[in-house]
Amino acid sequence: MNSKIEPKFKDRDFLIDHIQSIMDFYHPNCIDSEKGGFYQHFKDDGTIYDSKTKHLVSSTRFVFNYSMASIHLKNDEYYDFVKHGVDYLREFHLNKETGGYSWILENNEVKDSTNYCYGFAFVLLAYSVAFKAGLQEAKEYIEETYHLMEEYFWEEDFSLYSDEISNDWNVVSKYRGQNANMHSCEALIAAYEATNEKKYIDRALLIAESICIRQAEKADGLIWEHYDSIWEVDWTFNKDKPDDLFRPWGFQIGHLTEWSKLLLILERHVNKDWLLPRAIELFEDAVEMGWDEKNQGLFYGFAPNGDICDRDKYFWVQAETFAAAAILANRTKVDKYWDWYERIWKFSWENMIDHKYGAWFRILDSKNNKYDKLKSPAGKTDYHTMGACYEALNTIK
Repeated sequence: MNSKIEPKFKDRDFLIDHIQSIMDFYHPNCIDSEKGGFYQHFKDDGTIYDSKTKHLVSSTRFVFNYSMASIHLKNDEYYDFVKHGVDYLREFHLNKETGGYSWILENNEVKDSTNYCYGFAFVLLAYSVAFKAGLQEAKEYIEETYHLMEEYFWEEDFSLYSDEISNDWNVVSKYRGQNANMHSCEALIAAYEATNEKKYIDRALLIAESICIRQAEKADGLIWEHYDSIWEVDWTFNKDKPDDLFRPWGFQIGHLTEWSKLLLILERHVNKDWLLPRAIELFEDAVEMGWDEKNQGLFYGFAPNGDICDRDKYFWVQAETFAAAAILANRTKVDKYWDWYERIWKFSWENMIDHKYGAWFRILDSKNNKYDKLKSPAGKTDYHTMGACYEALNTIK
C-alpha cells in the first residue's frame, strides 16, 4: 500500500486490508515448527533475533491474533495455528501440577515460573477467542482459568485481583496494580461473548466499577497504576521507571483510553448509567493531557502534576485511542470523536506504520524518530493494533 496516498481510514476494506498486512508480516514467519508455539522477537525486516525465548504474553497474544484473523479474514490456515498456539500453552507454559502458567520459557525450559495475574488475563483471553473461533476444547480451558483466577488472585474485600503470586501459590506479592485488572476485565468480556455465561460479564463489570469509580476517586478521578496490598495509591512505585514495560510510573494515556473502550464494550452487554459518561471523561482527559500539539501523536504518560513524564510515542497508545474514538463516535454521534479517530490514524499512517516491511513500529521519540530496529520484542505481536482495527470494524458499517 502506497504510504504517500492517504487512505480512507473509516473504510471497512482499508481496515481489513491493514489487518491482513500486519498478519502478513508475522505469518508464517512466526511459526516455530520445531519447538512449538511462536517466535516472538522480530526486527523491522522480519528477521528473528531471539529464537529461544517464549513469553507468556506473546504466546497468548498470538493465539488472539490467529483466532481473530481466522474469524474475520476467513482463512482456514489461520485456524490451524489457533490450535497450534493453544497446544503450546497447555504443553509448555502450563504447570500441570499447580495449574499455574510460567511467565518466561527458554528452549521450552522454565526461566520464570511466577504466576502473574496479567499473564492469566491473557490466557483467559486466548482461550475465549480460540473457542469463539471454533476450538471446542477451549471452552473447558476458559472455565479452568477463571476458577484459578478466582481461587488464587481474587480479593473479595476489594473486588479486584491481586497481581503476583509465587509458582507454588504460597507467597502473594504486596504489590497491586490496575493493569492486570484492566486486562482481566477485557478477558472476562471476551469469555462472556464466547460462552454467554453471565458470571463473566458480572465479574468484568465489578472490576470496571472498582477501578474506574472507587479507585479513581483516590486519584482525582483518573486511573493510577500502582497500589499497596490494601489498594491504597502508591505514588512512588517505579517512580524512576516511567517506561517500565508492564508497570510504568505515571498516569498512562493509553490505559485511560483503553478503559474508555472497555466501558463502552461493557455497555453493549449491561445497562448501567455510569458507563458512557465515565468513558467520555477518561477519553477526554487522555487526549487533553496526552496529545502532542507540536509533532502530533499521543505521549506515553503524565505525572500527577500534569507534566508529561514520558514523551515517547508508543504504538499501542495510538491504537487503543483510535479504537475508543471510533466506539465513542458511533455511540454518541458526536463528530469530534471521528475527528480524533482520523487525527490519530493520520499520525500513525505517516509515522508509526512500516510501509516497507509491514506492521507498526513499537516506539518513537518525541520527534517521531525510531530508537532502534526492533519492531516486535516480547509482548508486542501487534495484538493492540489489530484488536483496535477489529473494534473500529464493529462501528463502521
